[in-house]
Amino acid sequence: MALFKRVLFIAFAAVFPAYLAFYLTFPDCFPAFSSTPSTRPVLVIDAGHGGEDGGAISPSGVLESHLNLAIAKRADLLCGLFGAPSVMLRQQDISLHDPKANTLREKKVSDLHNRVELVMQQGNGVLLSIHQNSFPSEKYSGAQVFFAPTKGSQSLAEAMQITLRTVVEPSNSRQAAAISKSVYLLNHVSCPAILIECGFLTNPTEERKLQDSNYQTKLAAAILGCWLQYSNGQIYLDRDEGTA
Repeated sequence: MALFKRVLFIAFAAVFPAYLAFYLTFPDCFPAFSSTPSTRPVLVIDAGHGGEDGGAISPSGVLESHLNLAIAKRADLLCGLFGAPSVMLRQQDISLHDPKANTLREKKVSDLHNRVELVMQQGNGVLLSIHQNSFPSEKYSGAQVFFAPTKGSQSLAEAMQITLRTVVEPSNSRQAAAISKSVYLLNHVSCPAILIECGFLTNPTEERKLQDSNYQTKLAAAILGCWLQYSNGQIYLDRDEGTA
């Protein structure tokens, strides 16, 4: 409850500027609150990694999985605040593997298979997978959005990249890009899907920001501003985009 109240308070300072910034970026979009809720897609929020699989680790020992979950929870709470349907794949620091999986490799494989199955159970779902980046050199920074090879993914990713740049980090020159074929989850779902690398844990300045609850809420607010437009048909899809 304390987290919910805190996120609500910060949201009023963060989400409305985020929504306004997105509206100014796409001035021909009409308000997101005017659509019919029953026709809106469900945002399936995936907090990457979890449990035994902590993901990337910062030089100071911060686990990627913890940051992913913190940002995902805020995005989910803001979806609830604005009446946007959403589903969380995990709400705790756990792996989603089958009980019969024993080794870490078996658990990771089982976890990914189960995430795909959970996503595909949503007939009208759109996948948002939240992660953190890392690199041997600490000089790299900035959020980047990647898109799956499915229809609608590229349009959403490009709009999300613009929104993150506009609202969170104007100096970020990164562009949305196609996801690597090695990323199992986004290559095995048939719905629109994007993955957001929210920042670099190996950059000391960005690592500190990513641990800040206000910054986490700002990221979630930017994500929500873009999602409201997409889920209400404001981001138009290229009919030739994607392969699925």
